[in-house]
Amino acid sequence: MWKSNPDGGPERLLALADGVFAIAITLLALDLTVPRDLDTEQYHQALLDVLPDFGAYALSVLVLGNFWRGHRSIFRLVRQIDGQLISLSLLGLGVAALLPFPTRLLADYGGEPVSVAIYAATVAALGATHLALVAVLARRPWLRGGEDLEEDFGTQALDLGATVVLFLLSVPLTLVFGAAAAWWWVLLVPVKAFLGRRALRRH
Repeated sequence: MWKSNPDGGPERLLALADGVFAIAITLLALDLTVPRDLDTEQYHQALLDVLPDFGAYALSVLVLGNFWRGHRSIFRLVRQIDGQLISLSLLGLGVAALLPFPTRLLADYGGEPVSVAIYAATVAALGATHLALVAVLARRPWLRGGEDLEEDFGTQALDLGATVVLFLLSVPLTLVFGAAAAWWWVLLVPVKAFLGRRALRRH
């Protein structure tokens, strides 16, 4: 079996990931503003107008927080990393850093199917990079310090696969249901709950 050359431990890569996810979440919050010098009526209206921003912000914080936890979970027992793991991680971090843009689209133009499609495609791409990380680590036990983690990687693959499929499927659904296709994402809650219970029963 071909072995890649290890490039050291994962500590610096994890520190970089922590920083990128933290900055991405911070950028989400920067758009939550209300204009100054408003009278009472305008102020109340401005608060109502900013509600879609808070909704998009909350959704993206959940998405980024989940992927951050998932990234740390993938690497929790990794002893060595190689060039491919670094490249995939950087690709994923680049997508994570991009998420504030489709979040802004969702907040400002949430009724537009294209906004929903762009957001869904971005989340699916982020999930795909994490799924690729799991696949690489599953095939390279020497990067895991000899740990037998096949079952754990299988659970993570199912979880990430569900995320990618649900968000990716919502892209063509926008052609049929318009922006309402975003409600398809709610299915991820029971799916993740089921996979979580399944993982607990195995352990």
